[in-house]
Amino acid sequence: MSNYSAEDIAKRAAVAARAVAKLTTDEKNQVLQRMADAIRGDKDAILAQNKIDLEEGREKGLAESMMDRLELNDERIEGMASAIEEIIALPDPVGESYLLEERPNGMRIDKTRIPLGVICMIYEARPNVTADAGALCFKSGNAVILRCGREAIGSSKVIAAAMHKALKDSGLSEDVVTVVPSPDRELMGELLQQKDYIDLVIPRGGEGLIHYVSDHSKIPVIQHYKGVCHLYVDKDADLDKALAILINGKTQRTGVCNALEGLLVHADIADKFFPMAAKALAEKQVKVHACRNSIKHFEGAQLIADTDFGEEYLALEIAVREVRNYDHAIEHIEEFASGHTDVIITENEETARRFIRDVDSAVTMWNTSSRFSDGGQLGLGAEIGISTSKLHAYGPMGLQSLTTEKFVVTGTGQIRE
Repeated sequence: MSNYSAEDIAKRAAVAARAVAKLTTDEKNQVLQRMADAIRGDKDAILAQNKIDLEEGREKGLAESMMDRLELNDERIEGMASAIEEIIALPDPVGESYLLEERPNGMRIDKTRIPLGVICMIYEARPNVTADAGALCFKSGNAVILRCGREAIGSSKVIAAAMHKALKDSGLSEDVVTVVPSPDRELMGELLQQKDYIDLVIPRGGEGLIHYVSDHSKIPVIQHYKGVCHLYVDKDADLDKALAILINGKTQRTGVCNALEGLLVHADIADKFFPMAAKALAEKQVKVHACRNSIKHFEGAQLIADTDFGEEYLALEIAVREVRNYDHAIEHIEEFASGHTDVIITENEETARRFIRDVDSAVTMWNTSSRFSDGGQLGLGAEIGISTSKLHAYGPMGLQSLTTEKFVVTGTGQIRE
């Protein structure tokens, strides 16, 4: 693609999308298996390029959270290939149909699931998105345009080259999965104007990127500004269970949007739980930003003002607050959460059900780690993103979120009087 423009890229993807939409489930699954095999086969080339990207990232002083997302290794490459195989095993949503109604005049009204068409993914230092998005869009009958950030474009191009081998071997165009060859922001801006050819834009990255895309796009945008996930430890919580979920949610992997950023503890059990949490967080070298009522329990903690919660640290840091009661916890989440994932720890089912009803986040959890708020962990296969806006999807987005429904009306010659 030596000579290219945003319009050329979008037009070619639209043509490719029409071809993908005609494939059967078996045909798509065969191509996907070739993609998984090709990624495994090109592992050395992918790792070599990723090493270059990592070195350049260090020279630029990229944040640790971004370096973590950028880094590939044997396990993560196998994870990409395995995720594609998980997508193969998932039901194909395209063509799913159900009866909506039979009209009094004998007409049958069905709804049938169809691909969206062309998806444009805009992402930063996440080379694995190239494989995940490419496979998910393909299985759901779409073409995808991948605009990767400067930090990961080298790795993404090599991953895409492996997928292109599979497409070529299957008699399909490389335009089914397009990596935009330049991270130039002007070109991205032009892509966001291609409403005649691109059907949906999904940005994944920092809050600044999401705002830029949302402000400049003429195409519908799936938004996910940040992940400020909370753990609320209720007065009826199993404290050992709460501690394990806290440490897993905060420290298992910090630079991801489903990591915990806030801990809320009911006043009735604060004196029991905070010392447990303080010891465990200190062992993991987690920096604590504590409210005035809880700071006495955390050696070396930094006092946080009541107005300063809601930070997405993406690091070994967490904000801690003692809440007066359940209602105070909900008030805090309403003010400071991002609508991503919020968790309650309690043995009281009535309280848990109330929390699930009251908290208006894309994912609400009871007695389990926020780290499960992920498409793969929730049975969707690899996810293409997590939406914290309610149109057209909410929460982790898998295959079904990349389709829409059309009406199919079947008659026997009826005419409208």
